[in-house]
Amino acid sequence: MSDQTSMHIDPYEKNWMRISIGILIGFAIAITVAGFAFGFQVPSPEQRVDPRTVATDPKSPWSQPGLRELAPGKYEAYILAQTWQFAPREMTVPVGSTVTFYITSKDVQHGLKLQNTNLNVQIVPGQVSSLTIQFDTPGRYDYVCSEYCGAAHAAMFGTLTVEP
Repeated sequence: MSDQTSMHIDPYEKNWMRISIGILIGFAIAITVAGFAFGFQVPSPEQRVDPRTVATDPKSPWSQPGLRELAPGKYEAYILAQTWQFAPREMTVPVGSTVTFYITSKDVQHGLKLQNTNLNVQIVPGQVSSLTIQFDTPGRYDYVCSEYCGAAHAAMFGTLTVEP
């Protein structure tokens, strides 16, 4: 009697296993290629802030959130998320501008999704996340809260307008 046990798999099942593994490998390759082609940007904690004073400290850029022009075509946008609104709610930049977003929350966890871009960031109280995007296409780019934050979550939105 042999101690060796072998597993007998029907050839039909083996083929379906091969197809399934091939599909998974194909998806992994597609995601990797698409990510690099469209520019992966992993939001990283830029800095830490005190969520209790981030909106009231006169030295904090979030005490007066909004757009700041650093040079022609180069901007910084300071966005403050709070229960149930973004400040500022509207911003305007010229086409071809590069905008670095600095985003934080002063109360609960939020998210910010800028439509028609690859900006989708989780906003954690006390943590500043940043991403940079160049706007080559004029139009209206709405941003919404992408993390459920309470009863009026649907009221959290804003607009970045890119003018020709």
